Amino acid sequence: MSAQKPPASPAAASPELLGRIENTIRFLAVDAIERAGIGHVGAPMALAAAAFELWDNHLRFDPRDPAWPLRDRFVLSNGHASMLQYALLHLFGFDLSLDDIARFRQLGSRTPGHPEYGETPGVELTTGPLGAGFAHGVGMALAARMTRSQFGGQVASGGADRDRPGAHFVYGFVGDGDLMEGVASEAASFAGAHALGNLIYVYDDNQITIDGGTAITFSESVPARFAAYGWHVVDSVDGQDRAGLARALEAARAETERPSLIVLKTLIGRGAPNFEGRNKAHGGPLGAEETRLAKERAGWPTEPDLIVPEDVRAYCAARGAAKHAERLASDAALATWRGANAEAGARWDAARGRTLPSDLVPQLIEGLAGVANPTRKHSAVVLDKLASLVPYMAGGSADLAGSAAPPIVKAAGIVGPAAGDGADAFAGRNIHFGVREHAMGAIANGIALDGTFLAYCGTFLIFSDYMRPAIRLAALMKTKTLFVFTHDSIFVGEDGPTHQPVEQIDSLRVLPGLTVFRPADGVETAMAYAWYLQQSRGPVLLSLTRQTVPAIERPAGFDPETVWRGAYVVSEPEGKPHVVIVATGSEVGISIEAAKRLAADGIRARVVSMPSVELFLELPDAEQDAVVPDDGTPVVAVEAGRGETLRRFVGRRGLVIGMERFGASAPYQALAEHYGFTAEQVARRVKALV
Repeated sequence: MSAQKPPASPAAASPELLGRIENTIRFLAVDAIERAGIGHVGAPMALAAAAFELWDNHLRFDPRDPAWPLRDRFVLSNGHASMLQYALLHLFGFDLSLDDIARFRQLGSRTPGHPEYGETPGVELTTGPLGAGFAHGVGMALAARMTRSQFGGQVASGGADRDRPGAHFVYGFVGDGDLMEGVASEAASFAGAHALGNLIYVYDDNQITIDGGTAITFSESVPARFAAYGWHVVDSVDGQDRAGLARALEAARAETERPSLIVLKTLIGRGAPNFEGRNKAHGGPLGAEETRLAKERAGWPTEPDLIVPEDVRAYCAARGAAKHAERLASDAALATWRGANAEAGARWDAARGRTLPSDLVPQLIEGLAGVANPTRKHSAVVLDKLASLVPYMAGGSADLAGSAAPPIVKAAGIVGPAAGDGADAFAGRNIHFGVREHAMGAIANGIALDGTFLAYCGTFLIFSDYMRPAIRLAALMKTKTLFVFTHDSIFVGEDGPTHQPVEQIDSLRVLPGLTVFRPADGVETAMAYAWYLQQSRGPVLLSLTRQTVPAIERPAGFDPETVWRGAYVVSEPEGKPHVVIVATGSEVGISIEAAKRLAADGIRARVVSMPSVELFLELPDAEQDAVVPDDGTPVVAVEAGRGETLRRFVGRRGLVIGMERFGASAPYQALAEHYGFTAEQVARRVKALV
């Protein structure tokens, strides 16, 4: 990737004007936090000069169109410094007013305490807990490199590399807290191994944490650590040296084979005489007296608050207009590129437009009805089909592709070092995430946020505990990330209770905005994928079996989209049911067999497959009651886990046949017998209830 030239300023700013701009950023943060009575003032005060240099002369964006596809991405991983970003967005002309800043951290405002994706124009992601933003940015950078390789075509005659898909950079600020968190270490290792030369992070090395100096717990050499990861490191840039930072950023852009870390030495709370350089500057407002002292020290008016001097506003407005003009020129160059790369342009448009085959459902379910298999193998079959049907899907597993969690899709090629010597490392769509579950989830979210590829990732369900922060952030941001988990119950078997999920499905179903599918067979598995592609507006999670499950017999004329109702009748007795059995996943087949045994004893049992609790609860009450009645008929729920999220359907007279303890190490058939998940044992308990 050729180096990106920074946009030219409309007019050079004098040192005095630059000083006023930096102080505008500092005191917008100070005043907004003072108004709110809560916030983190230290980092915005420390990073004002560096952040303005980055946004003014290096970051490529259009304030009139925050979603412009060719823009650079900006990640504020130390998201508690949110007022730094809000000040920059306001000054450069994004749709964020001074009134929005005045309402910092207030209910309904567009300036929440941490940047939230979808709430504030120009915010690229919800950075969430420390380290998460770092890892999501790695995913964004990976998506850009893959986009450039797969959709970027050739540079048009007379054009520039940056004026084609995927040629942008990902910039970000990260702090000590980010680099202490394990997810950042996982992601940094991945980024180095995958040679993400389009990723540039500025490390705010202020050597202060909430509890004191970083030396109390953080003693390694960060530059040496990142060099060992395979990063290009620029050490010891003074946080007030704009020219020095500019040189470091230029060197980082020129380094095309390694991600870059610029170590920026800053003074937390800069300008507050009794706070700067001290841990109390990290969080909380300065207070009225310290605010007055800081403003007097800087020669800044003490009244009113939230001041933006006219020359500062004029300069920033001109820079925003220049960036918009650069965007228009880039779009013209992109049009020329399209003329020379019509096929690549059409594929890129199809990917970003999420174009799907009109016959997606029939193609996905073809050959799966009537086939007994583990649902993880059904999933592998579906993913193989999607390699050609939806060629913008990309993903992989945490070193578990051999266990179909998810598998390597042979037709899609490999991303990264495994692509082979001399091969384009970004031309494939199978990603080896390595044993890095937490970073894997965040990287997948970052790929989804980039906007070209649909991202999926997966591992054994028990390890979803390592991924929960990333899954939660996906739900918060409504990213269309697909989480594919296998080995989803005690029927993992011999690996024992440490590897057997018991409480995980329940804990994931309670996440707002996450749609969970636990399919019973191949048809339900295929329809879960189809719902993700055609219907979802946020993350989707699949919970798949290790063991073989029987194919569900359905009547002729069955509409596969019935699965999207979340629950439906799979076995109906003649006459009004004496009992309704609600089951999910591998327990549906068991419950159907149990119903046959009950029928022999004169007990009429309806069996309901409930692949998605969330989708079923979205139905009107009358439609729910038609499947799971609320008329006093006993209801039994069967799930080889805790099953607490099914308890709402059984009522006071009902029964949940689930796990009351952790599992044990044994063949899965022995576990089924021991814990009561055979057709005979389910029938016996239902009979006793009725």
